[in-house]
Amino acid sequence: MRLVIIGAGFAGMYAALSAARLRDIKGVTPKELDIVLVAPEPTLVVRPRLYEPKPETLTAPLLDVLDAVDVTYVRGTADSIDTACRSIVVAMPDGQRTSIVYDRLVVATGSRLFRPNVSGLAQHGFSVDSLEDAVALDRHLKSLADRPASNARSTVVVAGGGFTGIEAATEMPTRLRDALGNDAETRVIIVDRSEAIAPDMGAGPRPVIEEALRKLGIETRLGVGVAAIDETSATLSDGERIETATVIWAAGMRAAPLTAQVPGERDSVGRLVVDRELRVVGVPAVFATGDAAKAYCDDDGNYALMSCQHATRMGAFAGNNAVAELLGEAPTAYHQKAYVTCLDLGEAGALFTRGWDRKIEHVGVDAKKIKQEINTVWIYPPRPVRAAALASADPQRVTDL
Repeated sequence: MRLVIIGAGFAGMYAALSAARLRDIKGVTPKELDIVLVAPEPTLVVRPRLYEPKPETLTAPLLDVLDAVDVTYVRGTADSIDTACRSIVVAMPDGQRTSIVYDRLVVATGSRLFRPNVSGLAQHGFSVDSLEDAVALDRHLKSLADRPASNARSTVVVAGGGFTGIEAATEMPTRLRDALGNDAETRVIIVDRSEAIAPDMGAGPRPVIEEALRKLGIETRLGVGVAAIDETSATLSDGERIETATVIWAAGMRAAPLTAQVPGERDSVGRLVVDRELRVVGVPAVFATGDAAKAYCDDDGNYALMSCQHATRMGAFAGNNAVAELLGEAPTAYHQKAYVTCLDLGEAGALFTRGWDRKIEHVGVDAKKIKQEINTVWIYPPRPVRAAALASADPQRVTDL
């Protein structure tokens, strides 16, 4: 038997560990049940931190932990899925293509930044969506010091006033000063089509966010979007032209394109609709998890979000349930009632809320300490020690943040 997992993000990593855990509990050997993880690199990109400087350091090795739990790693990019034949095709680094047959498949391909057809975005826009994008932005910011002083050089426009946009924007004053010097007159502007900043956070936390933006001197343009970008400016949908050499796009996510090859129902952002055990509805032998899946996370009608908080736990359930199905064991319904947010606000601290109603629990320095612990400890892979790695992926394990 073979379980194939596509993706080495938070969901894919925990799917592999959880699958290995149940295999181990049931006394099944790796020869009897091969667990295969396919990804371009055997590393976890710590994506929630890519708004920070030095993004090239924000990865964690996975090969040792996969080896410790007897998961087979295949280096390559899955570029096609044939659910009828139960196989995938992987493009290998040497240019060769190979087919891998599966008995069960877990699609953990994550999400991608939505890049609309905005004039100049592809040529002149930056993002913190992927490691490569974040490294390119970091190099660009450092290179600004080599340019003549101008309004464009010292101004950053962030398109998107949601979670990612706010974290990127509130980090920019510090990063611009590091690049241009403490005496540089810098400007950071958030542009969002919503009428209020952080629309998904709700009215409760908004005053804290607005005060942080005021403290940092960050401007907002609300109810408008970025309509065009060139080398030295961004033009907004209301006609305003802002001189800037740096536009960071942070406006919306979509499930990775590979999910379109699974003949299941999808939501408006491309996520595969799954049942409570994370099986893709109507597609035998295929599970989806993390940002690739639209899943209820409780009995109150809340869906899991595109976040590592949900992806880690979803991954654990998907890997467990795929193996359970292969071994004739009862699957476990995914559930994740606890929900918190911890929004980094740069030098203004952070904001920590609990529950879907976003009840504020910590702000400022106290919340910043929690954010730093999340970013440097909690979201990293477990130690490459078999017992610890397997225990970390127990789907019933609840971390009380």
